Parts: sequence; C-alpha cells; structure tokens
Amino acid sequence: MARYGKKSQQKVRKAMHERKRGSLKMGRSGKKVKSRKQAIAIGLSQARRAGAKVPRRKGGKRESYRKKR
Repeated sequence: MARYGKKSQQKVRKAMHERKRGSLKMGRSGKKVKSRKQAIAIGLSQARRAGAKVPRRKGGKRESYRKKR
C-alpha cells in the first residue's frame, strides 16, 4: 500500500519547482523558501488541505513543549 497519493506527489513536485524558480514563499512571513525540506513540508501541508492521501503529521515540537510545562 502506498503511503502517499498521486495528488500529494503532484503538490510536492509543484512546491519543489517553485522553490527552484525562487517563487515559493513561507506562510505568514512571506519570505522565500530556501531549504529543500521546507519545500517538501509546504507541499505536503497543501496536499493535506486538498484532502490528498498523506500520513499524519508527527507532533514532535508540540509534544515536547507540553512536557516542559
């Protein structure tokens, strides 16, 4: 069984292409995305919003933040 659907692959491919051209921007700040990993993460989050088949996001940061409190 495939982890990622076709729609999610297309979204990631498009995000990577935009990053290469220099037109991919971050969410609120609007800064240019330079890292490859960030471009993939943006593509996957867009795919999630579109309802594509993508594995659930791991909540590492939020979980460690809760433990500290």
